[in-house]
Amino acid sequence: MVDGLDGPREKRTAALIGRTDRRGRLLWSLPKGHIEEGETSEQTAIREVAEETGINGVVVAELGSIDYWFVTEGRRVHKTVHHFLLRSIGGELSDADVEVTQVAWVPLSELDSRLAYADERRLAEVANRMIDRMETGKR
Repeated sequence: MVDGLDGPREKRTAALIGRTDRRGRLLWSLPKGHIEEGETSEQTAIREVAEETGINGVVVAELGSIDYWFVTEGRRVHKTVHHFLLRSIGGELSDADVEVTQVAWVPLSELDSRLAYADERRLAEVANRMIDRMETGKR
């Protein structure tokens, strides 16, 4: 979720969620969640971002997917997360979701140092390049 897509580069921000891990560390990441029956990946992205951040958005472009494994309740789980560039269209930043400890608008220039996971940092780079190309196309 990006706010300020049409404005100057230094004013563009992304809505991130912070979750506390088992060691008590706050880890910042991109909002994500499970596809519900009958939903498309795009609809899931819009819904999950709204649920986890309080911000409403529209899909601008697909950014790519991340595949990873994790262990829960003693079993290995494979997960594929489809990420999209969303434009903010309203709402209020909120950490009301029980899975989220904090939410914040973070300048796009700080995503590389703020995001906890390398795969998400790479997606942020893809998004920044895509936004730059969109801006160039407007001129």
